[in-house]
Amino acid sequence: MRPFKYTGAQNKDQALQAFTATSHYLGGGTNLVDLMKEDVERPDQLIDINNLDYKKITSNDKGGLTLGAMLSNSETANHPEVRTNYPLLSMAMLSAATAQIRNMASNGGNLLQRTRCPYFFEVSMPCNKREPGSGCGALNGMNALHAIFGYSDSCIATNPSDMCVALAAIGATVEVQQTDGSSRMIVFTDLHRLPGDRPEKDTTLMQGELITAIHLPKPEFSDHYYYLKIRERSSYAFALVSVAAGLQVKSGVITKVGLAMGGVAHIPWKLTKAEGFLAGKKPTSENFKAAAALEMKDAKPFEANTYKVEMGKNAIVRALTQAYEREV
Repeated sequence: MRPFKYTGAQNKDQALQAFTATSHYLGGGTNLVDLMKEDVERPDQLIDINNLDYKKITSNDKGGLTLGAMLSNSETANHPEVRTNYPLLSMAMLSAATAQIRNMASNGGNLLQRTRCPYFFEVSMPCNKREPGSGCGALNGMNALHAIFGYSDSCIATNPSDMCVALAAIGATVEVQQTDGSSRMIVFTDLHRLPGDRPEKDTTLMQGELITAIHLPKPEFSDHYYYLKIRERSSYAFALVSVAAGLQVKSGVITKVGLAMGGVAHIPWKLTKAEGFLAGKKPTSENFKAAAALEMKDAKPFEANTYKVEMGKNAIVRALTQAYEREV
């Protein structure tokens, strides 16, 4: 690990004022510190934000909850109101990593974790995300775990977060503090960006912006929900394919749908086509299969990850079925 300056911030103003172009905010550190050890991240300064007062869960004016960015993943997933009103989010968060890591990882940090592409982690290999202009080693390399949607020739990596998939399905909003002291809101599906020709930039955050809260809308999927995570082993593994599914069903008809996938794109992949198709239809196996086929027809897999197309179809159907049957 390279030398760096450590700055302990006692409030948001201190954190924002200390930030420079070569700084990183330090929360739980479960991703950042690993990357520093591997020489992937090389900050000149770490600004410790653990003393900032963003560790509460409160009600918001939309009828939902606001999650503090510095609250741990464990505290959030196990909070009574989250488990009762947002069980899809709780289920997704508890599928991630291990209990020890969830105890350390912060909500804000979860939203910003970097890809687990092996070419990104291995500094001897080309990677445009780590070193812009060096090339994408995975493009013609080992890419069985990589994206089938939204990638570019510059990067085919996937977003690793489970929490983010659920937040995309739910329709969350992220609040950030800007360096001038003002705040702004970002619709969750606008937080992460596709790689394009700038894969080194994972999000739409501006330099120095600090995530302070995640705002959840009024609960809509507390009865019919399911998070399906398909992975190579049952613990401490990232998704090959995951699906967050939430349904509202009234009088035998689907009135609201929230769907997103993980493990298939550089961002949590919102399934807007499937959502639109299912709205107003009956929750039948035939409709679930049709929605899955509609969503997956635009997939562009590589030879090594063609399996993700069929796996994705089946995962969507299974998640929707499990969500619907949960309370039927």
